[in-house]
Amino acid sequence: QVQLVESGGGLVQAGGSLRLSCEASGRNFNRYGMAWFRQAPGKEREFVASISRSGGSTYYADSVKGRFTIFRDNAVNTVTLQMMSLKPEDTAVYYCAAAGVIVTSRGSDYDYWGQGTQVTVSS
Repeated sequence: QVQLVESGGGLVQAGGSLRLSCEASGRNFNRYGMAWFRQAPGKEREFVASISRSGGSTYYADSVKGRFTIFRDNAVNTVTLQMMSLKPEDTAVYYCAAAGVIVTSRGSDYDYWGQGTQVTVSS
């Protein structure tokens, strides 16, 4: 069992930066691939970025590639999403997720989810 708690959301102007953190409780954090998803009002949840168990492999949605960076610290059970050059279209609730089997861009492959943190980018 893994519990995930996100933090770091807020209001920022376009072009600004935010850092989201996800802290996991429970054992064996390094056995889970991790990802960030987001959901904007009236839209479906979408994949943002993922990272392998060791942190050696990362994958990004085209919409955030070059602007967002995902990384993890298995020693302190955290995964972080560094967001730069934010755009109004990045406005959404951001969710952290953990996958025990395989890391993909499909939300259905993830076993555990956090409660989400709101990111609002003003123009």
